[in-house]
Amino acid sequence: MPIPAISEPAPPRTLLRDDVYTRLRDAIVDGTLTPGERLRDQELATWLGVSRTPVREALLRLAQAGLVQASPGRSTMVASLDARAIHDAQSVVAMMHRLAVEQAVPQLRAADLAAMRVANKRFAAAVRKGDAEAAIAADDEFHGIPVRAAGNTALAAVLEQYTPVLRRLERLRFSSLSGRDSVGLHNTLVDLCEAGDVEGAAAVSHATWETLKPLLADLGEPSE
Repeated sequence: MPIPAISEPAPPRTLLRDDVYTRLRDAIVDGTLTPGERLRDQELATWLGVSRTPVREALLRLAQAGLVQASPGRSTMVASLDARAIHDAQSVVAMMHRLAVEQAVPQLRAADLAAMRVANKRFAAAVRKGDAEAAIAADDEFHGIPVRAAGNTALAAVLEQYTPVLRRLERLRFSSLSGRDSVGLHNTLVDLCEAGDVEGAAAVSHATWETLKPLLADLGEPSE
C-alpha cells in the first residue's frame, strides 16, 4: 500500500527544538519558573505539548547558558542568580554589542535608525510604567537592529546564549525608574550611528551594558 500524501509537512525538528528552548528560556527569565524550582522533563513536555526529547535537549542548552543546573543522576533545577555567571555574562555581552555596533554602523539604513528610535520610545514608556516585560522586549528590539545589521552569526550566537542570564537581573531594574539612564544612552547611540561615528557609537553601546554594574555589585563579589 503506498504511503498517503501529506497535505502539510510536519514542522522541522530543529524548529520544534528551538521553540521548546525559547519557551523554557523565557519562562525562566520572566520568573514563571523560579530559582531552585525542580524541572521534570515529563511535566515540562506535558505543559508544552511536546515529547520529552526536545525538552531534554532544551535543558542541556539552558544548562550551558547558566540558566539551569543539571547534574547526572540528580534533579535538574532552575539556577539561582549566581554572581560569577552574571559577572561573566555581563562582560561578554557588553563586548559583543560593542563589536556588533562597530560592524553595523556602515550597514545601517535610515529605516534601521528610525526603528531604533521607535523602539527606544517604547522602552522609555515601559520604564516609566515599571513594566519590566515590555521594557525588556523593547530593549531587545533596539539592540537587535545593529546585531542583525552586523550580520555576524557567531556574535549573534554568543549573545543568544548569554543575554538571558542578564535579562533575569534586568527585570529588577526595569521594574523601577533605575533603567531610565539607558534611554539617554540609546538616543546618543542612534545619533552617533547616524553620524557614522563608528568608535563613538561602539563606546556608547558598551557603556549601555555597563549600566548593569550597580546591580552586579548588589550580588556581591563573584566566587572564585
